[in-house]
Order: sequence, then structure tokens, then C-alpha cells
Amino acid sequence: MQFQAIPIVRIFDESKAKEFYLDFMGMSPDWEHCFEPGFPVYMQVSKGDLLIYLSEHSGDCLPGSKIFVNTDELVALHQEITSRGYKYSRPEIATAPWGDRYFEVIDPFSNRLLFNENGNT
Repeated sequence: MQFQAIPIVRIFDESKAKEFYLDFMGMSPDWEHCFEPGFPVYMQVSKGDLLIYLSEHSGDCLPGSKIFVNTDELVALHQEITSRGYKYSRPEIATAPWGDRYFEVIDPFSNRLLFNENGNT
């Protein structure tokens, strides 16, 4: 039995979401849907096998969510992200008491993405 969890995060402004998730995070736009012009957008962005749904629909989820993402290339990801110079976020790598290394970024809608690398790798 296999599962794939895809988090849905609330956004309020499509252009700010694209600036953060596409330009800063380096994710790819996979698809987007809008029932008609002027209606809320719903889209999927991805980076490798990480998929995130972004929704302007008020009933889908609350802002301020936190997504915990394990990776085996934390330093490379951190260097890639910070090289883009996004003025609203300058994440730093930290080490948890149990040895994992991580960094966290916060999108314009207070959603947090915590990227973690297991200290045993």
C-alpha cells in the first residue's frame, strides 16, 4: 500500500504566491485552475517529488500551516534558495538537539515550510 500526502496551503494573492514558490523556492508550476476570471485560483507547484497545492479558496484550509519536509540535500537546497536573494526571507541552517539539521522559510501568508535533514545521514 502506498500513500502520497499533498499539503494544501492558503494563499491570498496569486502573484505573491508565485513570487515566493516559483521565483524564490524554485518550484515549478504544474497546473492551475480557476472557475472563471476573478474567481479564486487553485494550483499545484512542485520541486522533485515535493508537491504542494496552493489555494485562494477560503474553505480549503487556514493560513499559518506548517509543512515538515525531509530532504537528503539540505545544504544544496539552502544554497540554491538563498542564492536568489528574496528580500523577505533569509533562512539559516540550524541543528536540533537530536542532531537533525534544518531551516525554515515563511511564505507571505504565514505558512511555514521546514526543511529537515536527518542527523544520521
